[in-house]
Order: sequence, then structure tokens, then C-alpha cells
Amino acid sequence: MIFPNKTTAFFILLVLSSIAQSEPLTLQAAISIAVQDNPSLAQIQARSNAMAAIPSQVGTLPDPVINFNALNLPVDTFDTAQENMTQMQGGISQAIPFFGKLALREQVATYQAEAASHDVTEARFHLLRDVKRIWWTLFYLNKALDIIVINQNLLRQFVKIARTKYEVGEGLQQDVLLAQLELSKLLDNELRLVGSQEKAKAQLNALLDQPANHIINLPKQPLQELPTLQAEPALLKQAENYRAILASRRESIHAAESQLDLAKKDFFPDFKVGAFYGGRDDTLSGEKRADFLTLKLSMNVPIFAASKQQKAVDQRSSELMQQRYALQDQWNKVQAEISMAYSDFQQSKNQTVLYKTGIIPQARQTVASMLAGYQVNKVDFLNLVRSQITLYNYEIQYWQALTQANQALAQLTAVVGKEEIYE
Repeated sequence: MIFPNKTTAFFILLVLSSIAQSEPLTLQAAISIAVQDNPSLAQIQARSNAMAAIPSQVGTLPDPVINFNALNLPVDTFDTAQENMTQMQGGISQAIPFFGKLALREQVATYQAEAASHDVTEARFHLLRDVKRIWWTLFYLNKALDIIVINQNLLRQFVKIARTKYEVGEGLQQDVLLAQLELSKLLDNELRLVGSQEKAKAQLNALLDQPANHIINLPKQPLQELPTLQAEPALLKQAENYRAILASRRESIHAAESQLDLAKKDFFPDFKVGAFYGGRDDTLSGEKRADFLTLKLSMNVPIFAASKQQKAVDQRSSELMQQRYALQDQWNKVQAEISMAYSDFQQSKNQTVLYKTGIIPQARQTVASMLAGYQVNKVDFLNLVRSQITLYNYEIQYWQALTQANQALAQLTAVVGKEEIYE
């Protein structure tokens, strides 16, 4: 076997890297990378994992306390056999919250952990929405630049035709200048679109956890067919059942209810029990001494209930109302978001159909007719250029409408909280 030298190996790696970078980044591939690598989503997931570990902690009894004591030890001799009450004591004590408190604490933490898990789902849908929006923005900019290049070439042909006619005395110099002016406008648009394209690439790379200057190549021709959505009332019903932020708010309400119950439990005392064994040495004369057993029971006494426990109940009651209002407010926002996204999608979809089947074919026929008429001096050059610029604008508007429809679809999927929203 012949092994390549270092130079050859480096060249092979460079070629393979170039091939990998030239692979078109489909929308589905971008989504997969973002879900796997996005640090913001990973951060929220880590928070959810951390909160899932809390319930068992707060629902478990406090650790027992082991005590070792030397009681009534004479400080003049430190002799354990000198005094009758001197003893070496060992024992254990356990704090026990009032019945039901541990279960309520665990319940509160469980609801909060569930809310955190729904927050992960919500963040995931937001991430997918942002990736789709920026991907389609980048696709639109690429298409717009392609259209500009095509129109630049056409205008250069127009300039050439106008100059030829001018040189043979059949055209006007102003026709040449007009074509050159429109060509300069396209160059200016190209510069602005290239700047926007670089910004969109940087934004998409950030969502994919890639360097800002990482090369992104998109497919030339994605699926242009737009789906048929379910009716708006059906989408609202799905959002009520599937939207993660609403589920999170409901879990927060459950947590607030449990916290209120826990605050009411604080009117009752907590306990501490203990058992201690004290060993005594025999007397100096050899007389046997009995060991001691001590049992303890203590509790706190809530004598400041009016200013402490009752205020805690008032606080938790207000927090519960806050969570209920937050759920209602969020539901109102969800309904508004669905209505707006649904309207935006339908409007953009209708525009794409109109441009694709009506306006653009008619504009192309007009340009072809104008060009043929100009070449035989039946159409003035100004109308020819205007028709071509009009076609250019319609083609740009078609891809813009298609992009806006897909972006509205991404928004609608996110606000419903479910991918399957089609008929």
C-alpha cells in the first residue's frame, strides 16, 4: 500500500473540506443542526434537567443529626468518674415537618419541573421558527441576486442594441444613457442585497452554532408548493391543547396552588424527636453507676401567625392570581398571533399564485413584444426598459411573497405548537 505524503494528505483534506462546504444546506438540514447544536436551547434543556432533580430532594426528610456530648464534666480534674452526673452521651435526632408539608413541597417542585420541560419545547419551536425565517430570508436574497444578474445581462444587451441603432442613425443617445442608468440602479441594488445576504448568513450561522463567516450554500430550487391549512378555529383548538407556553403556565398555576396549601400548613408546628444514650463510669470506689437514656420531643410554636404565616398565605394567594392572569394574557396573545400569522400566510400564498400564474407570464410576454417592436422601430426604448424593469420587480415580488408565506407558516407552526397544521 502506498501512503500519501503530508502535502498530498493536506491537499486531500482541503478538497474534502471544500466539497463538504459546497453541499447545499437544505432547510431540514439547518433545522437538524440547530436542534442538536444550538447553545441557547441546550442551556434551557440543562435548566430543565436541573429542576427535574429537585422534587425528590425537597420531598425527603432532613438528614438526621448524630450527637456526641460530654455532659457535666468537672473542669478541675476532667475525671469522668468523679461526679455522678458526668456522662459521655451519644444520640440521634430527626426533624419532622408537619404532616403533608413534604408532599406539598415535592408537589410544588414537580409542577415547576414540568413547567421547565414545557419551556424547553417552547424554546425549540422558537428556534425552529427563527431558523426557518432566516433560511428563507437568505434564500430570497440569493434568488433576488440571481434575478439581478439576469436583468443586468439583459440591460447590457439593451445598451448594445441602443448603441448600435444610435450609431446607424436609427436611435437616440438618450436611449443608451437611459439603459446605462437602469443598469447602475441594478448594481446599487446588488450591493445592498449582498450586504443583507452577509448579515443573514451570520444570523443563521449563530443559530447553528457555527462561525459567523462559515460558508453557506442553499439549494437553488426548493419546493414552491404551499400547503393548504386547516381552518383557523381548528388551529386555535390545537394551540389550546399543544402550545407549550400555555402548558407551562398551567403547571405554574398548579405550583402556585400547592404553594398556597403549603403556606396554610405553616400554621401547624414542625417537630423534632431525638434519643440519647449517656454512659457513666463507675465511682472511684468501684460502685456501679447506671447509664441514662434521654428522649426528646420539641416543636416550634407559631405565635406570630398574624404577621408571619397569614402574610405568607396572602402572598401565595396573590401569586396564584398572578399566574392565572398570566395564563389568560398568554392565551389572548396566542389567539392574536395565530390570527395574524394565518392572515399573513393566506395573503402571501394568494400573491404567489397571482404572480406565478398571471402577472409574471403576462409581463414576460409584454417584454418579448416590446423588444420585437423596438427592433423594428415600432416601440420607443423607454417603454421597452420600463417593461423589463416591471418584469424584474414582479419576479422579485414573487420570491418575496413565497418567502413571506413560508415565514408566516413557520410563525404559525410555532404559535400553534404543532407541526401538523395542514389539511
